[in-house]
Amino acid sequence: MEFFGHHGDLAAERELGSRIYVDVEIGLELSIAGDSDRLEDTLDYVRCFELVREVVERAQHRLLEAVAARIAEALLREPQAQRVRVRVAKQPPIPGGIQRVAVVVERARARGAA
Repeated sequence: MEFFGHHGDLAAERELGSRIYVDVEIGLELSIAGDSDRLEDTLDYVRCFELVREVVERAQHRLLEAVAARIAEALLREPQAQRVRVRVAKQPPIPGGIQRVAVVVERARARGAA
């Protein structure tokens, strides 16, 4: 996913903004949806996209780690989501040949949590 957000430790990064790239893997039980072929039995990826967009475009954080953690928290609030892996990347505002820097956060639903 690609968004435009205002994240970074430098004030200029937060003021000007930059492209933010997000990859998400969500673990959930898929056998029911596989059998039923009904959206109600799985996780709606359009809703997940909107949850990620909300975090990236409406909030402002200094660290990519915080952005990734907020995305993971939002996705794990979805009842079907059992675990998530979130990768957030951006092009750093430094001279040189670094295309993107990224962080990866992995979270799982607490046992017994609904």
